[in-house]
Amino acid sequence: MLKRIIQVAFLFIGGALGLIFLPPLYEFMNLSSNPWLNNPYFSVAIGAALLFVLSFALSDYFVKLITWLEEVLFKLPAADLLFGTLGLIVGLCVATLVGVAINQMNIPVITAVVPAILSIVLGYLGFRLGFSKRDELMQIFTGKSTKKRINEASEKEAQEQEQYKLLDTSVIIDGRIADISETGFVEGILVVPQFVLTELQHIADSSDTLKRTRGRRGLDILKRLQDERASKVLITEVDFEDVAEVDLKLVRLAKNMSAQILTNDFNLNKVCELHRVQVLNINDLANAVKPVVIPGEDMQVVVIKDGKEHNQGVAYLDDGTMIVVEGGRSYIGQAIRVTVTSVLQTSAGRMIFAKPKED
Repeated sequence: MLKRIIQVAFLFIGGALGLIFLPPLYEFMNLSSNPWLNNPYFSVAIGAALLFVLSFALSDYFVKLITWLEEVLFKLPAADLLFGTLGLIVGLCVATLVGVAINQMNIPVITAVVPAILSIVLGYLGFRLGFSKRDELMQIFTGKSTKKRINEASEKEAQEQEQYKLLDTSVIIDGRIADISETGFVEGILVVPQFVLTELQHIADSSDTLKRTRGRRGLDILKRLQDERASKVLITEVDFEDVAEVDLKLVRLAKNMSAQILTNDFNLNKVCELHRVQVLNINDLANAVKPVVIPGEDMQVVVIKDGKEHNQGVAYLDDGTMIVVEGGRSYIGQAIRVTVTSVLQTSAGRMIFAKPKED
């Protein structure tokens, strides 16, 4: 439809240009004596036909130009567009007044060219002036600086955006986020992207029993968060079709929303650090609230299996922390007292190294 309108516009413009420029051209070529050529109807028809044929080659470019202008104009705030248009009108009015004065000079070249140039230059300057001075003009009419209101709104929006927290698949399946959220330690809006929810659904529909159980547990946790959480749980439809990995989609969405990512995935934690995205690791929180174990402290453990290295035994605390007992292989199945030698703390968890206490 737009292409047809442009072609019709070319038709009318061609007719007008033919009526204006073709008669002087006939005189220049000594053809004005020919009644068929020196005829306004024939000049209009020739000009319209030439530009109509030319429109088939140029209409696509004009369609793209108009579409681009529409996108730019729709993105502009209404106040910017209004004051820019008012500035354009003022610039064109000034150009018209100056053009009237120039026309009184009766100099052919100047009176034909200068008014057009003034209209373009002053129109553009008027638009730019109205666009850039909109805050001062608004302040004249309202008595309050629009810039100040915009800054206040931006600060408020920034504060709200900082409260967004994206949940990844692992932290939902883990389930501890529901207990932490219930205590009130997690502030702001929890955001669950649709691509994470889709991944959960695929896991819940898996033929593998363990995966199916994990997926259904994740969906139950989300339902619990929606029912029990005082603040909002938001499911966003934003997706990135050009990215296949869910972790990379989460990182990009976090950048767009200025959000934090809640996870217990060690690899995602590292990816977030590389992309400078703030991440809240549930394992870090769990490690932070665990009782502190000091090297040299004694504890009672049960060695349940052998370790990776020679003559090592492995035991576990009640919270799941693994204890590697040097020389503990011979104590498998026994409750022994050990002395802590060192503690290794990482985002993946905590590991305690110990040795059997000598009597």
